[in-house]
This record gives sequence, C-alpha cells and structure tokens, in this order.
Amino acid sequence: ATPLFRLPTVMSAASRATKVIANSAKRAIQTSSPSAFTKVTTTTQRAAVVRLTPAAVQRLKHLRTYGTTNADSEGGDKILKVGVDKKGCSGLAYALDWVTEKSKFDEEVSQDGVKILVDSKALFSILGSEMDFVEDKLSSQFVFKNPNVKAMCGCGHSFSV
Repeated sequence: ATPLFRLPTVMSAASRATKVIANSAKRAIQTSSPSAFTKVTTTTQRAAVVRLTPAAVQRLKHLRTYGTTNADSEGGDKILKVGVDKKGCSGLAYALDWVTEKSKFDEEVSQDGVKILVDSKALFSILGSEMDFVEDKLSSQFVFKNPNVKAMCGCGHSFSV
C-alpha cells in the first residue's frame, strides 16, 4: 500500500548544524593518529569538612608537642577526632577525643601540618564548620562556627541542625 501523499523531510537549522559538527568530528577522528588523543585526568580538590583557624592549628601543634597526648602506652601517636554526641539541651554536642588510628569511614582533614579526623556519623552535622581556639581569662577551648546550626542552647554547649 502506497501512501496517498508524502510529506517532505524538513530539517531545522539546528539539526543541520548538529549533523555538520558530528560529521566533522567523525572525519577528524578517522584521520587522526591514535597518539593525537591523550588521556586527560583532572583532580579537583574538594573543600575540607572542617576548616581550622590559625589559633586552632597553633594550639593543636602545641598539644602534639607538649601535651601528654603525643604518645600513648601502646606506642602510637594520637590524633584528635571530632565527633558529635546526642546530649545537651538542644540535642547534639561536639565531642573531641584522642585516637590512635583512623576508623574506616572517618574523614581526614590536614591543614598547615596538623591532622584531625572527623567521625563519619558527624559529617553532615559539622560540614563546612570552622574550628577555632579561644582563650580568655576564665577558659580556653575549641569553638566551632557551624553554618548548619538551626538552634543553640543558652549555654552554647549543645546545638541542633
């Protein structure tokens, strides 16, 4: 059965341009030598989970040098591990512990010669935070500036995201 009428094939300007480019690329590939194509690998450096201020870096270096945490009874160096515990008025509180080895899913942050670990369970809670060390007349402590915090208790020790 033959159709009663046949519509002419209409090609838009965009599809003609695409066809020309595809044909040009095909010819270029066919005429090029295999050595003309080199594998290009790019490495993108992603942002750190936690950023350390110069004061925090200096304090961590001081603790590694002069603190009792430099070597433990098992003979290994200790690394500061930052985590989050479920406690406090708002639900979460930062937890800092010294550990001797990295757990399987911990995130390692190295900055200015200092290495810390971030607990895998705390990643989403503290992603993008800044860790600072603050000293005043009454206390000295690590303080976190966390952009993910939605609420914080009155004393400032616990938060919620």
